[in-house]
Amino acid sequence: MEVSFSNTEIAFQTRTNQDLKWAHRLFKVMASPFMVNIGKWGASVAFALRLPVEGMIRKTLYRHFVGGDDISTCETTIATLWNHRIGTILDYSVEGKENDSSFDASLDEILRTFDKAKGDERIPFCVFKMTGFARQKLLEKVSSQTALTEDETAEWERVKNRVLQICQRAFDYQQPVFIDAEETWLQPAIDQLAEEMMFKFNHSEIIVFTTLQLYRHDRLDYLRNLHRRACEKNVRIGVKLVRGAYMEKERERAAQYHYPDPIQPDKSATDRDYNACLQYCIEHIHEIAVCAGTHNEESSYTLISLLKEHGLPNNHSHVYFSQLLGMGDHISYNLANAGYLVVKYVPYGPVREVTPYLMRRAEENTAMRGQTGRELALITAELQRRKI
Repeated sequence: MEVSFSNTEIAFQTRTNQDLKWAHRLFKVMASPFMVNIGKWGASVAFALRLPVEGMIRKTLYRHFVGGDDISTCETTIATLWNHRIGTILDYSVEGKENDSSFDASLDEILRTFDKAKGDERIPFCVFKMTGFARQKLLEKVSSQTALTEDETAEWERVKNRVLQICQRAFDYQQPVFIDAEETWLQPAIDQLAEEMMFKFNHSEIIVFTTLQLYRHDRLDYLRNLHRRACEKNVRIGVKLVRGAYMEKERERAAQYHYPDPIQPDKSATDRDYNACLQYCIEHIHEIAVCAGTHNEESSYTLISLLKEHGLPNNHSHVYFSQLLGMGDHISYNLANAGYLVVKYVPYGPVREVTPYLMRRAEENTAMRGQTGRELALITAELQRRKI
């Protein structure tokens, strides 16, 4: 079956007319940097003044981009997605304080996502961010290979123990887990732990996945080197490929501290390396499992072509496509309809606690004018097709 990402009937089959009209208004607002900045400022002030704005946020951004307040309230979203053969990744999107009690609470919550996912084919992956378990300053210090104090050494051991608990649970449940990527000045410490966990648990099955942000110009080489090291240890690797979400922050910091810019010179270089990573993974499909986290149509078509070129089935167990809840439905639903393996990141958490995530999501959508415009055009096309 040929896949067309312009098929809006399939893309929006779960959306009512009212849903589509509302989504159209939401993306029009997100297309305006001014409106997004006003909304971010207003939410911050309202929470500080303890004003009752949670209901308004719940009815707008939260409704579109979040699965529920907790794991149990995500069930409707999980079931709706699976009705169309789209899996769920439960993404705990609460940003806690940087202390051990908060980190331990996050650990307990992530472990609960494994309990939910165990034996449930609708939830093929779990996920966590390292900053949910460790102070950013500690990750930065480990990444820079600066000597740790005695207290910091003990703290780092606690971080490693949290990560080990997660990956051990993943191994025991045979439930693959993604370790998300973060800023470049934190990433070496994350890469170190991710590699340790892959080399420990990825012998017979690929359980632990690392994440590569291809807006970095060094990640294609990193993938090749990681694969080589894994083969030397007779283990396999899992990689989630994304373009990245911290570009402006990365450039500003590189300029501030006078070190080489870690970001690709332009978008075409990012696209080139992203597709090159896809090709490398497919060429080594028996040793690498890949999840293409992308809202980019060209890269999605590239992966489709690579599967065909190498004679691999649409539903090869080592190849997944992934998009965010509330975005890229024209990719997710059309791929799933054609028999490819697709998952959606489904953020969850109480309104107040996930609002920082929602504000970032709105800002990222505003920055990606092409993406927001594409979402608007597709929704408009479906509204016209329905004659409403």
